[in-house]
Amino acid sequence: MDDKLLHSLYKKAVGYTVTEKTLEYSPEGDVVKKKVTSKHYPPDIAALKAYLELAEGASLECMSDEELAREKTRLLKVLEEMENGIDETQRESPM
Repeated sequence: MDDKLLHSLYKKAVGYTVTEKTLEYSPEGDVVKKKVTSKHYPPDIAALKAYLELAEGASLECMSDEELAREKTRLLKVLEEMENGIDETQRESPM
């Protein structure tokens, strides 16, 4: 699988923000107005499912309801940690 494709799918799965720039020109070709806006795209559950199936090879269709609930809880915790700037390598590993 192409890494660029997986990265794009991951971004859509966890949500992302883009900055859009709009320029307005005068008839002479000079910039008269510059507008910069940020647009947030929220996480997409279908993209998350596709990413998990492609990247980790996990078939979510074979999971029981309990396994899906545990995986959902785990992924929500990871997303919350990512939003708070905590890297997975900084988490304490269970012993």
